[in-house]
Amino acid sequence: MTNTPDRAITSQRVVTPEGVRAAAVLIKGEKILNVIPIENTPETCPIDDMENNVIMPGLVDIHVHINEPGRTDWEGYETATRAAGSGGITTLVDMPLNCIPVTTTVKAFEIKLESTYNKLWVDCGYYGGLIPENLDDMKPLVKSGVLGFKAFMSHSGIDEFPKVSETDLRSALSILANYDLPLLVHAELEDHSNHGKDLHTYESYLATRPKSWENNAIKLLIELCKEYQTPIHIVHLSSSEALDDITQAQKEGLPISAETCPHYLHFISEKITDGDTRFKCAPPIRDNENKKQLWEGLISGTIDFITSDHSPCLPELKKLSEGKFDLAWGGISSLQLSLPVIWTECIDQGLSFGQLANWMSNNPAKFVGIDHCKGQISAGYDADLVCWNPEESFVVEPTMINFKNKITPYEGEKLFGIVKRTYLRGNKIFDRGQFVNGPLGRSILNSDAEKN
Repeated sequence: MTNTPDRAITSQRVVTPEGVRAAAVLIKGEKILNVIPIENTPETCPIDDMENNVIMPGLVDIHVHINEPGRTDWEGYETATRAAGSGGITTLVDMPLNCIPVTTTVKAFEIKLESTYNKLWVDCGYYGGLIPENLDDMKPLVKSGVLGFKAFMSHSGIDEFPKVSETDLRSALSILANYDLPLLVHAELEDHSNHGKDLHTYESYLATRPKSWENNAIKLLIELCKEYQTPIHIVHLSSSEALDDITQAQKEGLPISAETCPHYLHFISEKITDGDTRFKCAPPIRDNENKKQLWEGLISGTIDFITSDHSPCLPELKKLSEGKFDLAWGGISSLQLSLPVIWTECIDQGLSFGQLANWMSNNPAKFVGIDHCKGQISAGYDADLVCWNPEESFVVEPTMINFKNKITPYEGEKLFGIVKRTYLRGNKIFDRGQFVNGPLGRSILNSDAEKN
């Protein structure tokens, strides 16, 4: 009786590691028991038939700014994780800044964990922060369960999370060499030669953060990776000019990886209207040719996966009425929309469901060390599933957005791919526009975390 499934979820299009096929996903408790031909489903097993909707592993978004505690008027665990679930995301990893206090000490991490109580609609992991003053906090944070450390090579946007120097990076890499955890880096090296004022056009803002900032930072990170042989990850890659250096480093076997984001893969700078500060992010959205090359880097495998870098704020902080990019908060809100944004681009390029699942489920799960239980539809894995219609389209409107502040550059975009149902560890949490059975999310800690 132990192998009797509790239910089966069936579809003509199930995305498995072996390919897309008609299948029944058998679920026992919170796990996938097996994936079998539909006709072999046990007669007594209850069936959720998703017909021709695609069943894919729940998305794993490992770069999200949730901002709780301290800035819950910007976002919070309740709204962020509900938005995630409605977008087919079943696992998030929260960044260590924009919350108060920033997650640079064990005490701050404990406060953050307490603030998640009874608010998580999906599973959630956490990064620790690396700043010049907290090198002694790194080992205790590892023992507390963080999944990696985030650092900035340029100003982070908030004074309590200062940028690190090359010396700081060296010290941190020496510490991380004792653990199987990555250092995630915002790779921009400021040279102060391009600072402008009264930035009303997007081109004027773009000129203040040239590709050279990213290129030079990434060259330094590659040298450090070569020296320390410790995993370094480049977050939100924007400059396509860095791809050749990253490719060469990976060919040499260096443990260096990179992600990019939906806004760099969907928008182009040529079409951003003057004064539309909803598009401000750092590094910036670049031109159409750059976008094409980022897609080539993703397809070739140089770029490992896609994350949202959901970075919300209060609407007034975007300074839309002034229309000045130098005054506006930098960050794009896109949680819930990542799947349709990327799928819309995939349609145009003839890319597959399998590629989509690798970029948005399997590869990010592997990066944070949870690929033994998350990121694919296989026996023994968590029954995290997103069921969605890839042929159906919609226009993004504020009324449909589930993250807290509805301001986003995606408003008005026509996108393909509507999420019909999301399962978290076998539990239906989102069903045709309605949230059900939650919050059931859990915190995810690293394997070195000390058991209490």
